[in-house]
Amino acid sequence: MLIREQIQTLVHAIDVGRGPRWLRYTVLALAVLALAGFYDLTAYRNFNSPEAMDAAQVARNLAEGQGYTTEFIRPLSLYLVSKHNQAALGGSSVATNSDLAQIKGHHPDLANPPVYPLVLAGLFKVFKPEWKVETRKVFWTEGGRFARYKPEFLIAVFNQLLLLAVVGLTFLLARTFFDPLTAWLAAALTLGSDLLWKFSVSGQSTLLLLVIFLGLLWCLAKIEQRGRAELPDTRRLFVLATIAGVLTGLGMLTRYSFGWVIVPVVVFLVLFGGVRRPALAVTVFLAFAAVMAPWIARNLTVSGTWFGTAGYAVLEGSSAFPGSKLMQSMNPDLEGVRHFWLINYSGKLLQNMRGLFQGELLRLGGGWMGILFFSGLLLALRNITARRMRYFTMGCLVVFIIAQALGRTKLSEYSPELNSENLLALLTPLVVIFGVASFLNLLEQVSLPNLQVRYWAIVLMLVLACQPLVSTLLPPKTPPLAYPPYYPPDVQKIARWMHQDELLMSDVPWAVAWYGNRQCSWTTINSQYEYYLLNDNLKHISGLYLTLYTLDGKLFSECIQGGVNSWGNFVYNTILPDRTLTVPTGFPLRNFPYESLLSGLFLADRQRW
Repeated sequence: MLIREQIQTLVHAIDVGRGPRWLRYTVLALAVLALAGFYDLTAYRNFNSPEAMDAAQVARNLAEGQGYTTEFIRPLSLYLVSKHNQAALGGSSVATNSDLAQIKGHHPDLANPPVYPLVLAGLFKVFKPEWKVETRKVFWTEGGRFARYKPEFLIAVFNQLLLLAVVGLTFLLARTFFDPLTAWLAAALTLGSDLLWKFSVSGQSTLLLLVIFLGLLWCLAKIEQRGRAELPDTRRLFVLATIAGVLTGLGMLTRYSFGWVIVPVVVFLVLFGGVRRPALAVTVFLAFAAVMAPWIARNLTVSGTWFGTAGYAVLEGSSAFPGSKLMQSMNPDLEGVRHFWLINYSGKLLQNMRGLFQGELLRLGGGWMGILFFSGLLLALRNITARRMRYFTMGCLVVFIIAQALGRTKLSEYSPELNSENLLALLTPLVVIFGVASFLNLLEQVSLPNLQVRYWAIVLMLVLACQPLVSTLLPPKTPPLAYPPYYPPDVQKIARWMHQDELLMSDVPWAVAWYGNRQCSWTTINSQYEYYLLNDNLKHISGLYLTLYTLDGKLFSECIQGGVNSWGNFVYNTILPDRTLTVPTGFPLRNFPYESLLSGLFLADRQRW
């Protein structure tokens, strides 16, 4: 009899109890996993951005016990470290022959904030990926040729788990502001964001930063709600404010430019923090500063700068240092630029803001959601928290536009949409939440024949908003190989020709550092004076690897008119019309392999093959 009652209880739970709810959740989870699997089979793409490879190779160094060091050598980093060490020694002549630039050993990384590399290092410690490219097994190869790199795929799966966390946090945040329908639609549209899926396989820190940002938004929403209470819990308010400050600091330690969000955070608390709002604002800022202080102290100890090479991003792409000239300079004139900082900064700001207003802003939230978001600014919101968080969203939008325009560098040209300088992508969940609320608000004001038509209108909105992702998943299939210019088997082949302690130079040093695990300098701004400055005074360059970034340069403007010392002119004089090679007279690297490389040109100081 007892067994029969247990069976009846189970059947009742499945039919009318918790069974249907868990069944719906199970089906939903399986559908999400199926979407992720289908995306990885049809639209996955290897790393295509320098910052993804750069962060990953720093993470590997951390996982292997080499400290926070880098194999990707920026000439500017050599300049900063050398100048700082020389100043620390008081310009003593005893240090003339010492390794002031710290290039003969492990060079300290001055470009990446630490949180994302630390997270990836933990991932590498746990799963211990195979670093050698796979050229035989199915899935990792296609048509008998290399297709996917195992460590990159591991990072992509990890970021896709973060994407699911972003979807869940978006649901919770939307539920805090609006009704369940708005929350479910916002979560569905965030899951259907083509941009976020592309970021999930890009290898960049965007999704980790989004998780931190959404946690910060939740803290601010709770502070605003509790601050309006008649008898607010002061202790809990200050705990939430401390957490908000810590999250802002962690966000800046994930991506330096995110630190500017402290401005709208402090302004929000000053305006909407309740009776203790000045103290809450001060608490947030102090917590933020406390998180940042140890890392700034580290950078000052290593290079004498607060943020290393990243602190000079505002100068990159300006009239003083066009393109990537600053990062490739062994001896930049930083002092001379300071006298004209207003001209350089304002010119760069206005030029890049023009592109933002004509491009990225129109695609905010995926396009359709951005239109609904901006149109919804004219509509009133009944929920006070939602209304005030919309003000915060607009404040973040203004700050992100300015920071993105001033911080734009050559990285945005290597990977135009998917790069770490794209701050507007962080607003996608918020834009979706308020865009959905605006859509449902407008839908209520339209006279529809029946409820069924309302449902079809919502479905049509979902289809239109998710159309970019659907188009990505439909044929033709996206090739996983990010070629040109990256072909990992070639990079690892070159790396095997070199010893671990030797120095390479390349126009894609991030790829050599990541795939080849060899120390590689970015090509200097010219092939003569600055090249020899590095080769003769700091460390011997054993090999030169130039990819299609340089080989496919513009014939007239870059190769012929680029100057006799430019790398374009060097290639123009090296590769003859009959595809034979003749190295310019006097250049120290004169040996090249008899076997051709698919991805570029390689020269060495001696035969190594």
